[in-house]
Amino acid sequence: MLQYAIKVAITSLLVVAVTEVAKRSTFLGALLASLPMTSLLAFVWLYWDTGDAGRVADLAIAILWLVLASLLFFIAFPLLIKAGWQFWPSLALSLVVTAAGYLAMASVLQRFGVGD
Repeated sequence: MLQYAIKVAITSLLVVAVTEVAKRSTFLGALLASLPMTSLLAFVWLYWDTGDAGRVADLAIAILWLVLASLLFFIAFPLLIKAGWQFWPSLALSLVVTAAGYLAMASVLQRFGVGD
């Protein structure tokens, strides 16, 4: 249980740090958010839990490919905002577009044997 509390505390602090930095500097907040810290934490937690470096490597490869689908969000969201859409509808549509991208990418990756 202590292990889970440590994981939650570190991960939560990271998210709070990004939002606090972004309040002061959008660029620095973006820089901090763009670092693969979530992935790095996931690698550490997975290795800590399993001791299996091979699983960590497989996770890294899957993340590499799925990052391509996540880019759809960062393209759609600012374009919709700049086009005059309100925040919440822009966010919602961007998430739908991103989900469709993930489904498409997952289908492609499955055909090539990437992932479980």
